[in-house]
Amino acid sequence: MKKLFTTLLRELEANRAAVLCAIVASHGSTPRGAGARMLVLEDGRTLGTIGGGAVEYRATRLAGELLAEKASRFETYRLSAGEVADVGMICGGDVRVYFQYMDPADAAAREVLADALELLDGGHASWLVTEIAGGRWRMGTCDRENGLRGLEIPPARLEPLLGSRPLLDEGETVLCAEPLTRAGTVYLFGAGHVARELAHILAMADFRVSVYDQREQAVSKERFPEAAELRCGSFPEALSRLPPLTDEDYVVIMTPGHQADYEVLSQALRTPAGYIGCIGSRKKVAAARERLLADGFTDREIGRVYAPIGLPIGGETPAEVAVSVAAQLIACRSGRLEAFS
Repeated sequence: MKKLFTTLLRELEANRAAVLCAIVASHGSTPRGAGARMLVLEDGRTLGTIGGGAVEYRATRLAGELLAEKASRFETYRLSAGEVADVGMICGGDVRVYFQYMDPADAAAREVLADALELLDGGHASWLVTEIAGGRWRMGTCDRENGLRGLEIPPARLEPLLGSRPLLDEGETVLCAEPLTRAGTVYLFGAGHVARELAHILAMADFRVSVYDQREQAVSKERFPEAAELRCGSFPEALSRLPPLTDEDYVVIMTPGHQADYEVLSQALRTPAGYIGCIGSRKKVAAARERLLADGFTDREIGRVYAPIGLPIGGETPAEVAVSVAAQLIACRSGRLEAFS
């Protein structure tokens, strides 16, 4: 989303219009659900996807027409059994897409996009809110610290829409609220090869990533361009150098050595972090468990740790291990981690 909004803001600032295509509701089996976005530019290029196939082809063509008309509209694409062959897909269901014409002269829209990009770098839950009346729309942003900005919507109507997934309210005016960021940060301890791959994958999955290592040369922007934070410090003091962790934060431990792993792990177990994972073999994990017991941790406390880290998909290369860890974090975020235990 960050790349898409950055591109959109750049186009508007260059006095070029665009159409933002967003799935605002979906039913049945569809390639993409609510929240999927595709940006269509004046020169015909696209960024993002709303599912591919014939639906995306039709949406791209319609977006081109709306660019010429300088207009916005809803369109529903039905993928029910009798129409599947016609749209070139094998999954049933339907998606409702809002085609949002972005006028480069709209200073308020540019301001909201800039605000959204700032929120995407934050660690607090935030939302993009769109109010639609007829063929006109307005946007705003909302987060728990600053409330709603750019729009005036009664709290009783807005609050039920501020969840972990995009929601649509079709009242007198249509209201759509889509999460920009979910609360919580992935604190990645250790900046080695797996960590580098993992930070990249997590950024694509809209996690906020903070990388910590005691090697100054390892925590560089060149190695971790997508990380929201880069921190350098000793591992024995790592958690004391960070903001207090909450149950919405994730701790991923993959330092250069067993001792450093243990130092971070023993600190993490004293926090309410919602996820704690530690890389290593089963032999290493067993040794760490015995050491934790000797240091006074209980079996229940140690049971919070996912080790060996990641889902068991047989990965061996840094990229493959990173995929398995990212999958476990996604399962944790979606509340489905127990299904893989």
